[in-house]
This record gives sequence, structure tokens and C-alpha cells, in this order.
Amino acid sequence: MNTVAVTGATGKTGRVVVADLVQHGYEVLAVDIAAGPAERAWAQGLGVSLQCADLTDHGQAVDVLGDAESVVHLANIPAPGLYPAAHTLATNTAMNHSVFLAAAHNKLRRVVWASSETTLGLPFDVPPRYVPVDEDHYPYPTSTYALSKVLGETAAEQISAWSGIPFVALRLSNVHLEEDYALVPGYWSDPQARKWNLWGYVDARDVAQACRLGLTAPVTGASSYVIAAADTIMDRPSAELLAEVFPDVKLTREIGTYETLLSVRRAREVLGYEPRHSWRDSVKIREVV
Repeated sequence: MNTVAVTGATGKTGRVVVADLVQHGYEVLAVDIAAGPAERAWAQGLGVSLQCADLTDHGQAVDVLGDAESVVHLANIPAPGLYPAAHTLATNTAMNHSVFLAAAHNKLRRVVWASSETTLGLPFDVPPRYVPVDEDHYPYPTSTYALSKVLGETAAEQISAWSGIPFVALRLSNVHLEEDYALVPGYWSDPQARKWNLWGYVDARDVAQACRLGLTAPVTGASSYVIAAADTIMDRPSAELLAEVFPDVKLTREIGTYETLLSVRRAREVLGYEPRHSWRDSVKIREVV
């Protein structure tokens, strides 16, 4: 049985990832700085151990990864604007570097970790150079949060080369739980409101799928993949949205009616990722007269 440490395990995405790994037969070592009674009850319910650790401390990172064979590293300040900019950069960078070096110290088999769509130029106050935006639309950080992920990807390249451990960076789109989809109709009246990420999103269950696939994908070195839903979060055709909001942006290929403008082609081809969940399964689309 493969033993996987999951950092940020009690967070919004972490809980879904942990449950998915357990369901697929992995032994999970859950790690988070939030490990109070409620979090411990959650972990006990899944039959996983929960370790409290501050991953900005390299020694603690080494300790909590000591019994793992691989790590899914999700622990970070999850978005820009939650803390002062410098604190976000320093904290995320410290966590990423500590975990990556601890993985090398402990000779783990694989590091899968949460990078971000923000590394590609979000928010798109300056229009993207082309769409669908793919992995090559990088690096283009516009916040210290995005910069922390770019620095993480750079560190992963070097530490992977030193250690021989494959590092898989998942450039996650805006993560949604199923209950979040009740808010989706509120986005439809104003296409400007979510132009910041080309109307992208990803279901947490598909993030869990990507994390699991990243643990066994036949890759070497440090590689990065956009992880998004197959569609946009809007009820209008993608080409129509693009023509209205970004009329001068080049469309590099034909796209499906509601196809995502954050390309998941590389993730499909290399990881075997196939987004299975959509807000359209939960929300009634309005009738257009």
C-alpha cells in the first residue's frame, strides 16, 4: 500500500483529496496547521492520522514526511489578498521550499503539489496573448501569491534535478465544491465579473483525480499542468464571451460551444486527466428566448 502525506489536508480542497485517496486504497498521513478537535474527528472518521505541523519550519516538514512514500502538497495561503502581500510571498515560499527539500531528504518517490492558474497571468486585466491559455502562457505572475507559485515551480525544477524525484505541479483553476454551484447563476448577467480567469473553475473532485493521477503518471523531472473543468462557468458560448470581452485576443484553434478557455489538453495527454464534474450537473440553465 502506498503511503501518501497530504499537506493542507483539512482545507477545502485537502478534505476532498484525502477522501479520494482513501477511497482508492492509499494510506494517508494528513498534515495541517489546523488540527483541532473538529479536524481530528474528521480524520478519525476517514481512518487517517492527522499531524499538526508548521511547514514553514523545515525540521517539522522533514519529520511529518518521514513515514511517507509520496506527498501531495496543498498547504499554502490559498489566494492573494488574504494577508499582506509580502507575508503571502514569504509564507508560501517557505512552505514550498521546506516540503520540497524534506521530500528530497526523505527520498520520497513523488511530489505532487498545488501550483496555480495565477502563474499564467491572472487576473487578466491585461488580456492574454492567446486562448485557450495553456502551460506555455507562463510565467506571468501579477501578485505575490502568483509569484510564490512561480518560485515554487522554479525550485521544483532544481530540486527534482538534484534528487531525481518527479515533481508534478498542478496549476489549479478556481476550486469549487458541489455546494458552491448554487452561486453560479449570479455570474451570468455580467461577463466582466469573472473575466479575471477566463470564466474558469474546477470541481474539487476533479482536483482530487488530478492529484491521484499525478502520483503515478509516467513523468520525470518537474512538469506542470493546467487543471480546470471541461467547460466555463458561464451559460453562454465561449467564443461569444471571448468576442465580447477580449475581441482582440487570438483564438489558436476551434473550441467547443462551452469549452474551457484554460486548456487541459496537456493534463489529458500526460496525466490521463479527464474532468468529470460540472456545475451543469447541479444548476438549471436558464432558457434563452
